[in-house]
Amino acid sequence: MKNTYFMSYFPLLSIILFSLSLSINIEMVLLDFLKSAGIYEGMREFFSDAGIKFALLALLMILFFCLYAALKLLADTINEVSLLFFSKDSEGESLKKIRGGAIIYFIGSFISLLLMSTLIGILAVFAVTTGVYFCYFVYKISSSLSVLGLVGVIFFQVLTWSSLVIGVIYLSLKVYNSVIASLPI
Repeated sequence: MKNTYFMSYFPLLSIILFSLSLSINIEMVLLDFLKSAGIYEGMREFFSDAGIKFALLALLMILFFCLYAALKLLADTINEVSLLFFSKDSEGESLKKIRGGAIIYFIGSFISLLLMSTLIGILAVFAVTTGVYFCYFVYKISSSLSVLGLVGVIFFQVLTWSSLVIGVIYLSLKVYNSVIASLPI
């Protein structure tokens, strides 16, 4: 018996596992920073060691869960808009074909959990997983696209994601520069 909804929980598990691996890594870095800055001892007056670690992990999990959920929402929207513009499929068969790609992110998130001690490893696994999923996406929808439509989907995806990433980097640098410029040095 094949159930079409069998893998419907994989995106949620992927988001949780990616968030957990990134949260554990950042928590270790943050605890080292708090200890070296002398803040950790002050925090121990209000919390136990386990309480501090749990509170930091919970806050970081919420933060990264929101980040990954927003990325998934953006990715789904960009995928469906690109199919709207360039696909000949009006019944949604392309969406059914790409549903199986959720396992790619699930495997990637499990690998990231194994590499939680290195931030570069987690980010590399996420980048490779995204690249593999993009290839899977293009392969699965290619049957419902003309050659021009396939080029259009790829161009649309690359242009949209590049614009978003460059925009976030630009805004981050502008905010960083304005904070540095406002410091009384």
